[in-house]
Amino acid sequence: MNRQVLVLNQNYEPLNITSMRRAVVLLHLGKAEVVAELERHLRSTNHSMHEPTVVRLSHFVRRPYPDLRVTRRGIFARDGHRCQYCGAENVVLTIDHVLPSSRGGGNDWTNLVASCVACNNKKGSRTPEEAGMRLRHTPFRPRTAPCIGYARFVVGVRDPYWNSYLAPYAKGLELN
Repeated sequence: MNRQVLVLNQNYEPLNITSMRRAVVLLHLGKAEVVAELERHLRSTNHSMHEPTVVRLSHFVRRPYPDLRVTRRGIFARDGHRCQYCGAENVVLTIDHVLPSSRGGGNDWTNLVASCVACNNKKGSRTPEEAGMRLRHTPFRPRTAPCIGYARFVVGVRDPYWNSYLAPYAKGLELN
């Protein structure tokens, strides 16, 4: 019972990702209804069990859109945990400033990319053009679901049960 559950506002807008325990409490109190569920077969018996995977609140909750903060985890999630210069996966990644900070480059979504250590060292304090390197994707400020942190959102949008609810907010995100 450790699966996460997507919580939708009354208007089906993604609101939060919560624990199965919290979702069951919301359902039991009549504060939410099941929108999608997962059927699991129990090994010891021939019975199956239904677990909610998406719930919708029965009342509308007003929440302001949070400011999307730049974090290492968010940059790595946006870039698919791949080096944006050589495309390497499953390697130690660092954060690289496209326009080096020593030359006025900021710490924002459009200037930071995931980079392997080798590419980051090769590029040094130069721009990609000066180093003879090319970015695989132009860095962008992601548009996310209103109240879900970006890294959790990226994981959630890849979940087949949640995709149809989160995909409209995933414009520009690589889903490979």
